[in-house]
Amino acid sequence: MSSRATPSAPGSGQPAAAAEEEEAAMMPELSDSSGDEAWEDEEDRAEPQISCLFCERLFSSAEDTFFHCELVHQFNISNIIHKHALEFYGYIKLINFIRRKKPPAEYLNSLSSPLPWEEEEYLKPELEDDLLLQFDVEDLYESTNISHPNGLSDNTAVLAQLKCAEQRAKLAETALGRAQEDLQKMRQFAQDFVMNVDVRSSSSSSSAIAELQDDEDGVYFSSYGHYGIHKEMLKDKIRTESYRDFIYKNSHIFKGKVVLDVGCGTGILSMFAAKAGAKKVIGVDQSEIVYQAMDIIRLNNLEDTITLVKGRIEEVDLPVKKVDVIISEWMGYFLLFESMLDSVIYAKDMYLAEGGSVYPDICTISLVAVGDRNKHADTLAFWDDVYGFNMSCMKTAVIPEAVVEIVDPKTLISEATVIKHIDCHTTSIPDLEFSSDFTLMITENTECTAVVGYFDIFFEKNCHNSVMFSTGPQCPKTHWKQTVFLLENPISVRTGEGLKGKITVLKNRKDPRSLIITLALNNTKQTYSLQ
Repeated sequence: MSSRATPSAPGSGQPAAAAEEEEAAMMPELSDSSGDEAWEDEEDRAEPQISCLFCERLFSSAEDTFFHCELVHQFNISNIIHKHALEFYGYIKLINFIRRKKPPAEYLNSLSSPLPWEEEEYLKPELEDDLLLQFDVEDLYESTNISHPNGLSDNTAVLAQLKCAEQRAKLAETALGRAQEDLQKMRQFAQDFVMNVDVRSSSSSSSAIAELQDDEDGVYFSSYGHYGIHKEMLKDKIRTESYRDFIYKNSHIFKGKVVLDVGCGTGILSMFAAKAGAKKVIGVDQSEIVYQAMDIIRLNNLEDTITLVKGRIEEVDLPVKKVDVIISEWMGYFLLFESMLDSVIYAKDMYLAEGGSVYPDICTISLVAVGDRNKHADTLAFWDDVYGFNMSCMKTAVIPEAVVEIVDPKTLISEATVIKHIDCHTTSIPDLEFSSDFTLMITENTECTAVVGYFDIFFEKNCHNSVMFSTGPQCPKTHWKQTVFLLENPISVRTGEGLKGKITVLKNRKDPRSLIITLALNNTKQTYSLQ
């Protein structure tokens, strides 16, 4: 990590803490009575308020604002000014760009030419009376002067450093307090979920639930801001090559068309569409990865075709009124986990032109029975005797949790059956909660220890070359794996018989991105959470 200069008092080049100390030393002492008057006068004067570039904190000076940005957000304005040789107008554009686009500090620190704020539009103030725009950029150049201005002694410099350290400690303590509050919210969310089995029951604390949902959204989008999850998806050849083959082998669908990529991530689907001849591609993503995607688009010289927009598709303003094609890789575990299909449906209803297409267009969810006594014993019987102690009460926590893992195809004991068919052109959001009766045709004499769910994806409408892929246990592995619903008590089954059941899939009312799944088999009913 590169060293960062300490923010300075305007025009002095000395540390802010030292400047305050020197100023205090130069002021005459006040008597008790004059002190009261001074405090009253101070209260009468309203201090200017400057908002942080990256959070909602307010400060009374530009120096304090920049100091906070460096300490808490690892953004050193002086380093950026020097790195890109920004003069007054470049500085103005930088501040307005950050205010408008809200990029993370990591993105700004990693930038090289061309700079994304070079357009003249960023000369227009994003905030009215933004005091940061009135700050003299020359002070930022002077802030890197490491000598002691005005002949400050070494002792004075040490005191200044101590005051800076004290301020850093206070800010760190505040940040820790906020993190602890966030952690407590998440703990309370988990506790409420465990204690509230009836997910359909009404709640008197709807405002608190809404706040928790906002927190969950933040965690969700934050997770997609890290490169690791995108690397995992890109390395999934079944997933990525299926989309590539569909687009390249059916370029007639994209040539000369306007394409919308919902949840664009690193922009891989947008770039496939651009290479297939799309006239215009608009990628939308709420997570911070969109800033890296902008760099990726520029590196591949596709910025004239692809435009990226940060935000939820439900909230952003697109540069076009209608699109011809919508593409999206929205699928989650058990297909519907994460509820991103909701956003694709919104985009379809809001932006898809008449006669337009959504891809993938057909999706199915299937179930298959598993007989794996060893796995069942390892998962449940383990708790009966743990180093001589009975921990069987843990089973009540283990059973209701659906597990996402790779299933050994040798343990399958039935034919698969489809329980849900989705046509993305006609489906609506209410359709994504459903109940379905099913029958699993057993293929051997054994015990059914679990039911496994997976999904299949199809690209078919107007295709000259149809493409599909499956996430089933008998197919090549994908990062979606399979979803396992473990039975508390195994069911004896025989070859040729039909194991009848019913499955109900609902969104969790406290966290709509997760699912509540109820499985009825052989006169028993179990409820699982997928989160």
